[in-house]
Amino acid sequence: MPLIFELLQQMAMIVVIAYLFSKSPAMNYLTGERLRNREKLILYFTFTLFSILGTYTGLPIQGAIANTRAIGAVLAGLIGGPALGVSVGLTAGIHRFSLGGFTAFSCGISTTTEGLIGGLIHLWLMKKNNPEQVFQPAIAFGATFVAEVTQMVLILLLSRPFSDALALVEMIALPMILANSVGAALFISMVRDQKRVRDKVGAMFSSKAFTVADRTLGILSRGFSSESAKEMVEIIRQETGVGAVAITDREKILAFAGIGDDHHRPGNPVVTKWSQLALSENKVVFANGYEDHFQCPLTDDCPIGSVLVVPLQMDQEVVGTISLYEPKTKLFLSINRSFGEGLATLYSHQLLRSRYEEQKSLLVRSELKLIQAQVNPHFLFNALNTIRAVVRKDSDRARDLLLELSNFFRTNLKRTSDTVTLEEEIAHSGAYLEIEKARFGKRLVVEMEIDPQLKGLRVPAFTLQPLIENAVKHGVASLLDQGYIWVRAYQQGRLALIEVEDNAGCYCKPLESQGLGMKLVDKRVKNLYGNEAGLSVECVPQEKTLIRVTIPQDKGQFDDSSADC
Repeated sequence: MPLIFELLQQMAMIVVIAYLFSKSPAMNYLTGERLRNREKLILYFTFTLFSILGTYTGLPIQGAIANTRAIGAVLAGLIGGPALGVSVGLTAGIHRFSLGGFTAFSCGISTTTEGLIGGLIHLWLMKKNNPEQVFQPAIAFGATFVAEVTQMVLILLLSRPFSDALALVEMIALPMILANSVGAALFISMVRDQKRVRDKVGAMFSSKAFTVADRTLGILSRGFSSESAKEMVEIIRQETGVGAVAITDREKILAFAGIGDDHHRPGNPVVTKWSQLALSENKVVFANGYEDHFQCPLTDDCPIGSVLVVPLQMDQEVVGTISLYEPKTKLFLSINRSFGEGLATLYSHQLLRSRYEEQKSLLVRSELKLIQAQVNPHFLFNALNTIRAVVRKDSDRARDLLLELSNFFRTNLKRTSDTVTLEEEIAHSGAYLEIEKARFGKRLVVEMEIDPQLKGLRVPAFTLQPLIENAVKHGVASLLDQGYIWVRAYQQGRLALIEVEDNAGCYCKPLESQGLGMKLVDKRVKNLYGNEAGLSVECVPQEKTLIRVTIPQDKGQFDDSSADC
């Protein structure tokens, strides 16, 4: 029995190795799931070193070595699969064979077999969809127990003389089986606990990041200014618990909250060398308070001892910084450093998005102006000639037409919103049609069939009028007989359909060949409601032209105040 105590003394070495391993970069690869080749290579060298070290620290017994070599091979297979386990076991086995002894060959074979056993158990766990079971101490104990029993059997089968092999197994079997099994379980237990701590910290970090993002991203959408920065620094300080937070642009402090706010004030120029370095070189700057102390350029009594400065970027250009500060009496936590860097990246993306939204808004306004300019100048000329002709016969009718013309152009000029209700769009088009009906007289008949439930549907401004104008200009105007225009809005399943149809059938161009006004209507409807929405054209020459606007109702925006109940 003294042998088992001597082997158990090696547990101290296993504990040290497990601790160092849990702190090493190799720990990052222990996910329990499929590993990439580079990760397997790192784990191969790690566990091979562990196995060889187990051989060198073993105890000489009757021409053999009682050792903990099996732990490295079994755990390599258990964590990385058969290929990794066999690779580690084969390398450690060749090393053991090179040391000689009557069990050299059998121990070399058995070490390789132990790696394979760990790998087969790994495959079994993966097949059961239980990758996390790899890090259960009981699994590691059982795998190593089976592997060590197998080793004892192989020693008896392959080592000669058999009598010496039997005597050796009788002496080392129980101590090695127990010591290696307990050692493997202990190793996995420490790795599992460290992994749980990392996962917990990661979850806390993610939770904190989501909370801050949820509370601040809406603020940034209003722009990067002193007002938005003031709100943001308070939120960041609440969530991180750091001593102070500052946000600057390229020249001055936009907002500051926390310790030192009596002399680090909004509006002051950026004077610290760390902020200037972050702005000029576009890099993260960290003064940890030990190797590099924060030295306040404003006063010697400043309580700040450490700082992290992260640049804020927009289109690869530095537009400002976020700075996190800790007092001289407090350690700057690594999680807050990582958090600050991630936060700056998140805000940089949000600033870029804000600029995109601003540019999109400018584009929308430009498109509205372009559509307004698309109103045919001949329409005004024709309208005035029509009114001049009407005024001779019916002055009241002429006055009404002037009012309709005034309303039409007033709406054209005052529209700044990108969307209006269908009811508003019909009213605007109605003013246009009143003038055209006065111009064409009985030659133009307009019929409208509008589902009351769709009156509140929001559509891009100037959606309907260009379609009706197209029906008049390219349809009714070309007919000698009576011209009809039907304007319909109805529901078909989950779709809302808006149609303008004429009985001329004179305009049969495909959508891509249509004029600028029609293309803009199609583009703006798609931008608002997605690619499922948009314009389509159906034409039967000399019979009809039908232009349809399709809007998915599940994506539709409604203004209930405009709808009839």
